[in-house]
Amino acid sequence: MTMAALPLAGPPTLRRRVSDLLYTRRGLLLLALLAPPLLWFGVVYLGSLLALLANAFFRLDDFTGQVVREVGIGNFIALLEIANLDAARRSLGMAVAVTLACTVLAFPLALVMARHASGATKAALYIAVMLPLWSSYLVRLYAWKLLLAKEGAINWAAEHLHAGWLIEALLATPLIGGPSLSFSTLGTFIVFVYMWLPFMVLPLVAAIERIPQSTIEASADLGAGPATTFRRVILPLAMPGVAAGSIFTFSLTLGDYIIPQVIGDSTLYIGQVIYRQQGVAGNLPFAAAFSLVPIAAIALYLWFAKRQGAFDAL
Repeated sequence: MTMAALPLAGPPTLRRRVSDLLYTRRGLLLLALLAPPLLWFGVVYLGSLLALLANAFFRLDDFTGQVVREVGIGNFIALLEIANLDAARRSLGMAVAVTLACTVLAFPLALVMARHASGATKAALYIAVMLPLWSSYLVRLYAWKLLLAKEGAINWAAEHLHAGWLIEALLATPLIGGPSLSFSTLGTFIVFVYMWLPFMVLPLVAAIERIPQSTIEASADLGAGPATTFRRVILPLAMPGVAAGSIFTFSLTLGDYIIPQVIGDSTLYIGQVIYRQQGVAGNLPFAAAFSLVPIAAIALYLWFAKRQGAFDAL
């Protein structure tokens, strides 16, 4: 083929110029990739939070039931009423209790999965932890409703094991009592722990697996027993995993309103108050003001968890 037969190279096309620009300037490529999700996050999420904050300063007209866009702090003053403070205290207490229970239950399981199980055993444990997440949230919730009922499997097993007196004693306790486990604070607590336990196990497994085996062996070489090694080596190094898992258990418990509505008694939690004020009473400004309480609590908790290195284990 002669030189005259070769096609002449024309000017670069627009697509070629853009491709070359993005290839040579990686920062511009990163900006182009991140711009759409960041724009979506800024407009939809942050915009909705700002709208929520704005609505919290409005009020509901008692006569017409319409939102009056006059700036005031009446909704925040109403948060200091006894009933609202009780709902906030009850929600925060439940979130802390569920987080502590999930930590105690998840740590030995995560330790076995990360350090002792292998092969088929480890895969079976992972499946056992993840299996509840494969079914619907509501299916699991109503399954527990049946299990905790007076005629449910738990009461039946307790009666046949001659332990029915223990359930009756627990239900007679003012703090956790109720007509049955399916209508009690204890039942609500049990279901919360069951629902969010996998979210504590998985970050803990990841954190424990990051601990070098040489560190544990060095502890044994220096004369530390298994209990001392766990207390002074494994537990401190696994704390980022505990903090990471607690972000899920704490925030999910604090914001959930379906479990207390299905399982719990007549006492209200933050989510139920917000749902009723917005959906039943139509008092959107007060619901917006109350919804800022869990947002502030979770923000403080995230700040604390970050200081504990939680985001390193996510």
